[in-house]
Amino acid sequence: MDGQRELLLAKLRDCLRTGQRRPCYIGFLDESEATFCRDFLRKEPAGYLLWGGYEEAERVMAGFFPDYMAPSADSFPLTALTFKYRPVDKLGHRDFLGAFMQLGIERSVIGDILVGEGYTVAFIRQEMERYFLDNLRKIGRVGVKIAVGYEEPLPSIREYEDISGVVASDRLDCIAALLCRTSREKAARLIISGAVMVDHQEVLSVDRRLEEGDVISVRGHGKFVLDSFGPLTGKGRLTVKCRKYQ
Repeated sequence: MDGQRELLLAKLRDCLRTGQRRPCYIGFLDESEATFCRDFLRKEPAGYLLWGGYEEAERVMAGFFPDYMAPSADSFPLTALTFKYRPVDKLGHRDFLGAFMQLGIERSVIGDILVGEGYTVAFIRQEMERYFLDNLRKIGRVGVKIAVGYEEPLPSIREYEDISGVVASDRLDCIAALLCRTSREKAARLIISGAVMVDHQEVLSVDRRLEEGDVISVRGHGKFVLDSFGPLTGKGRLTVKCRKYQ
């Protein structure tokens, strides 16, 4: 286990103890850290919830609650800020994250940043709300107006490219070959070299079986979500539908 995982594990154990007396929160966590938390907490008889401000959040906080409290999204110390600007000013995720980091804050203070046309919604730790409001007037060279909260609908966090094809089986090397548009042998070499992750965890086994909903990342090729298997073709090959993150 690397140093960052050891630190996160220590925080989890500390929050589990504190959560027996009062609510306790960690994060924001990235997808890999959230997966690590879920795996660890499956073995713990604790009341907990992962929440990032909306249902499909990628970056989330981990909340721990005593027995007398039901885990609730409403209790999380996070807030949303809406940044408005001219639609002609094409700002991106990197522009916002760069401006936020220039404030000298840690990445864990910031959740998802959802960029739309003429507006962006960012989720942050609630205790940092006033600091953001007092210190942000521009994103790059673009002037912005900031409001607390957001209105539906939220901007989409991702756009996708649909990918479909037929493979010999649901093994990782078969799926990776389809996703990377390469041979099964080259896909196997990518896996063995540590270039492939499934649900944000490194996988070195070429015969790992995949399931619908798995998220596959391949270094140098992108990130994908596996939507569905089936039906079988007349020759017994497996139809696969996936999406690539843009």
